[in-house]
Order: sequence, then C-alpha cells, then structure tokens
Amino acid sequence: MASQKNTNASSRSAAGFSILTILALVLALLTALFVYLDKHLEWFYIFEPAHLHDLAQRAIAAHGNDTRSVVNYIVQELDQKLSGKYLNFDEEWVFNNAGGAMGAMYIIHARTAIGTEGHTGRHTADDYFHILQGTQLAYTPGSYEPEVYPQGSVHHLPRGEVKQYKMESSCFALEYARGWIPPMLGFGYADTFTSTLDFPTLWATTRITAREMIGNLLQGKL
Repeated sequence: MASQKNTNASSRSAAGFSILTILALVLALLTALFVYLDKHLEWFYIFEPAHLHDLAQRAIAAHGNDTRSVVNYIVQELDQKLSGKYLNFDEEWVFNNAGGAMGAMYIIHARTAIGTEGHTGRHTADDYFHILQGTQLAYTPGSYEPEVYPQGSVHHLPRGEVKQYKMESSCFALEYARGWIPPMLGFGYADTFTSTLDFPTLWATTRITAREMIGNLLQGKL
C-alpha cells in the first residue's frame, strides 16, 4: 500500500513538473517573440512621424482654421501615397472618454470642439499628436511651466511616459500611435466601466477599431 501511494505521489509530481516545464517553455518562446518583434517594428510601419508633421503643416498653411479642409487635405495626400490601401474614408465619429478627458475621434487609420483635460495614459507605443487647430498644454511633474503646443506643432509622448494635458477651447489634432497598439485599448475602455457607462459608444469604438486593425493586419501592417 505504501509503495502504491509513493508511486502515485511520484506520478503526480512528475506530471506537475511537466506542466510547469511546458508553461516555462511557452513563456520563454513568447518572450523571445515579443523581444524580436519589438526590435523590428519598423518593418510594419507605413507612416513616418516627420512626414505626418510636414503634411499637417502644409495642410494648415493651405487651409488655416478650416479644419474640415485641413483633414481632407491630409486624407487625400495619404490616399495618394498609399494607393487607396490601409485608410478609412468613412467619417465615423465617436466619443472618446479616456484618462478623465472627453473628446470625439474619427479613425483614419486603425478631437474635440469644446476643450478637455485629462491624463495621457502610460502607453506601449509612442504617441504623436499633430495640432491642426487650437493649442494643447501638457505638464510633467517637477516642471514649473506647462509645455505649449500651438497649431502646426507636434506633441510627442514617448512610450512608457505620462503627462497631464489640456485643451482649453476648440482643438483638433492628427494623432499617430507607433508601437504596440492593442494594449492601449484598455486605457480607452476603462472610463466606460468606471464612469460613463456609455456602452453604445464603446461598441462603436470596438467595431471600428477592430475592423481597421484586423484589415490592416491581413495586409501585413501591425
């Protein structure tokens, strides 16, 4: 009897060790894959921050505070550059609540007319905020003066960093996130469950984002 119990215990111990070994191997492989892809994300990008900044400045120079024309100018040039691929041409505007701030967005590839303020979030991607109309203020703890981003400028939030931001009045921007995008969705969803309970907007955001991300992934674009 004692021998059988020892045998059973040994079998369970061996099975448990095997499962842990497999999990460790899977974790190691996923970690290696993440590190490899993270070092080669440039392979999957189709936009360059410098080009988008130049494009935003030219659109503003051509159309000033006519924001709709500025946006149309940007979309048309990107369409020519990409030969009709990757872009969303339907102006599907949805509210966006994130970091305590509220605005509206139209996803061109995957702001607000009355001003807003909130937390940038700490993200897994570099975020480039090209100001098309108005002014954005940003603040980093320890500073005594705000960062000021007027029309035509770009606010770059490096991956992993965080700030407070504010748009006092009408402000529109072309936002470009460059890096690991899916983990950023949690920041965009959190306010729905903890504050607004605006589930129709959540569904619209999810539907549009998933459609654009999956469509671009199938074309080899992360």
